[in-house]
Amino acid sequence: MSLSFPFFFHSITELGILQITRSAIFPVYFGSCISLQVIFRRFYSICVVCCLCVFYIEGHTTMTCPHRVTTELGVIPAPHKNTQNLVEFIFERQLRPGITSIKPAYVIPDQVNCAAIRYHSRRITCLEFHPTNNHILLSGDKKGQLGVWDFAKVHEKTVYGNIHSCILNNMRLSPANDGTIYAASSDGTISCTDLETGISSSLMNLNPDGWQGPRSWRMLYGMDINSEKGVVLVADNFGFLYLVDTRSNSQTGKAILIHKKGSKVVSLHCNPVQPDLLLSCGNDHFARLWDMRRLEAGSALCNLEHRRVVNSAYFSPLSGSKILSTSQDNRLRIWDSIFGNLDSPSREIVHSHDFNRHLTPFRAEWDPKDPSESLAVIGRYISENYNGTALHPIDFVDINTGQLVAEVMDPNITTISPVNKLHPRDDVLASGSSRSLFIWRPKEKYDVAEQLDMRKIVVFGGDEKKRGKKSRDEYDDDSDDEKFNFKGKNVKAKKSEKETTRYSRKVKR
Repeated sequence: MSLSFPFFFHSITELGILQITRSAIFPVYFGSCISLQVIFRRFYSICVVCCLCVFYIEGHTTMTCPHRVTTELGVIPAPHKNTQNLVEFIFERQLRPGITSIKPAYVIPDQVNCAAIRYHSRRITCLEFHPTNNHILLSGDKKGQLGVWDFAKVHEKTVYGNIHSCILNNMRLSPANDGTIYAASSDGTISCTDLETGISSSLMNLNPDGWQGPRSWRMLYGMDINSEKGVVLVADNFGFLYLVDTRSNSQTGKAILIHKKGSKVVSLHCNPVQPDLLLSCGNDHFARLWDMRRLEAGSALCNLEHRRVVNSAYFSPLSGSKILSTSQDNRLRIWDSIFGNLDSPSREIVHSHDFNRHLTPFRAEWDPKDPSESLAVIGRYISENYNGTALHPIDFVDINTGQLVAEVMDPNITTISPVNKLHPRDDVLASGSSRSLFIWRPKEKYDVAEQLDMRKIVVFGGDEKKRGKKSRDEYDDDSDDEKFNFKGKNVKAKKSEKETTRYSRKVKR
């Protein structure tokens, strides 16, 4: 018999309880046969675990955790002094002249402006804004479908379902052609899709012989594009990195082991200023920094250690000098300079984003418009009571101080929003919650009457849910769409049409 802790009962006479502290676990044995009921009662009276900060302290619970109300607790703010490092000094002089030294006021999109309820048939896994069309939002889902939503024309729906056979994990727009998107999927393929026609081609297939068992099936997770070298970088669930030439649409070179063999590499990011720098992270509890001019196994420039699985790691969007990572130990970690000491993070911010099954992993995302490179957005896992309703806010965090700048929520959205993306040019936030898409804008820009007029909610896919017995896959989502209960004159329900070509065509609603 085993408990949810690393403690096992080997025999009745060896039953014991755990005296747990922050640093160690000590078994305390009773020596004689005691009933299981007594043992469990004594065990859980001592072993009270805080699910937020993950500290094992007597009397410390999630409800009483000080980090729940004060995110900046224990965070040392970023210093405001000139650097003494020569490399950093040159970097400041040459690469950051366009970044303002005066921190501007944050503009927070805090009200739902429009929404597409049940836009996808499965939970949403990734979001991207179009690089030139400000009103186009691209979304991928667990079924491998690609959605193209013009949220200026809320009622129109375009979903391409003939691209991948399972989870679409990551996607990037082509730097050379904004009408083309690359996507990586758990079916082991990279697709190149025309957004206008939905016609897709496969650039690489790691499973040409089909299903041969879980030990050989390769799934693609992390993905990015190096526009300077003209390659698409993808990584799989065995720790390997692959490079695909965008000109020849074929793989170049051999696969390179960049993480522990057998571990997923879930995120890749090329530095926006120095594209030769590559940041990767995965299930081996590490984020690693690489020089693409010398990519080989074991040649990482730096290994950034975490206590648990790393969901994402990104360079800062303007200067590329900072690193922001999201880990399953409920920590956001920030490194203020890639040229400084990377042995330990500059700051650790406690935030609730550890989760169980059936959710897309939480990832903290930079605000690409923030010149101070200090604002990040991430969904929250632990719910809060707002006027009697349990809601899961989307948090805006100042990564320089650890302070919670804003928490945005809507009383009609009671599901979790793990996928969030800030617009690169407008004051817009896109969020994916279960199968639905939401667009948030700042409420102070409009008066109350304008807000009510502009609020447009469209319900798609009314008959997509199968009746009768559900398959196992249908239970594998946080499909709480019935909880969405938007009321108002602009709420429109759009009935779903029967699928004839697996959504390979544009569906006008």
